[in-house]
Amino acid sequence: MPSEKENMLSGKLYKSFGEELTAERQCAIELVFDFNGLRPAETIARHEIIKKLFGKTGNIFFIEPPFRCDYGYNIEIGENFYANYNCIILDCAKVMIGNNVFIGPNVSIFTAGHPIHAAIRNQELEYAFPITIGNNVWIGGNTVINPDVSLGDNSVIGSGSVVTKNIPANTIAAGNPCRVLRQITEEDRLYYFKKNPLE
Repeated sequence: MPSEKENMLSGKLYKSFGEELTAERQCAIELVFDFNGLRPAETIARHEIIKKLFGKTGNIFFIEPPFRCDYGYNIEIGENFYANYNCIILDCAKVMIGNNVFIGPNVSIFTAGHPIHAAIRNQELEYAFPITIGNNVWIGGNTVINPDVSLGDNSVIGSGSVVTKNIPANTIAAGNPCRVLRQITEEDRLYYFKKNPLE
């Protein structure tokens, strides 16, 4: 019979308050507490905690405290990752983040969900589906990303969005629910150089 952890990682209904998962969350909570309690100048110590906590990191990343997560080992980040204040990642399933991803303040990434029907939900059953964030993605502040969502390479998510469906590559998307507004074009690249020419 599969364990609750095996059910969690395979996208099946599971109970999160068993001994194994509770102990793993407690371990993550302790590391997160240490991370958030360090003085601002202790960047090397913070980096070492994140390397211990996450399943995979690049060499260059920066996460502003405070930060919260459930397990940590389900989070994978690429190179040049930046997360601003109050980032929350509920990583009951995999959260795979590419290179050059910038996350604004108060962004929440939720792989966890609960059954709609109360009779099932009240049995303390929940589920988790993975989230994938591609390369070169910018996520504006106060965005919520829901389970089973992918953000395509080079996409931009406007502030305050609630992402419930996949967002294709090379697009700007925003809103609640988040929807594609338009493609990102060569004109977007040239816009800033026209306004602020390089010397």
